[in-house]
Amino acid sequence: MIDPFGRAISYLRVSVTDRCDLRCVYCMAEDMTFLPKADVLSLEELETLCTAFIGQGVSKLRITGGEPLVRRDVMTLFRRLGERIGNGLEELTLTTNGTQLAKYAESLFAAGVRRINVSLDTLDPERFTRITRWGKLDRVLDGIAAAKAAGLHVKINAAALRGENEDEIGDMLAWCGGM
Repeated sequence: MIDPFGRAISYLRVSVTDRCDLRCVYCMAEDMTFLPKADVLSLEELETLCTAFIGQGVSKLRITGGEPLVRRDVMTLFRRLGERIGNGLEELTLTTNGTQLAKYAESLFAAGVRRINVSLDTLDPERFTRITRWGKLDRVLDGIAAAKAAGLHVKINAAALRGENEDEIGDMLAWCGGM
């Protein structure tokens, strides 16, 4: 596949859910209204879609959400897509908020995932709870540790928020550099 600028399309981001177990102030309303389940593609439909794109030359897939790991049976999709690594698919990655990583890190690695992006805007537990509205920082840090222990390469995504965490950017960089 070629885009209108003549570039080969080899990378696809696939959102598997609009649901999330956090309500970050810059991302979602606290009392969120989600799509009806009937309007969301099934895991089988998502696999068919991804397989069609792989057949058209997409070699890298990134699974996103919402929070992908809150989708019921999502590991089935990871395992099925992971079977295509080396057969048209070169890379299967995940973007996550990290809250479910302690539970799924080893299974993700077993499915063929080698890289993940984790959204983490602060290392301060009180700020984390304020930004996410109810999240617990230690749960995400435990998830990151589990991901690293499982062999996953972890990249941190952070949103710089004026008046909230901009004073912490240097500390966040230092922490990331020490991971």
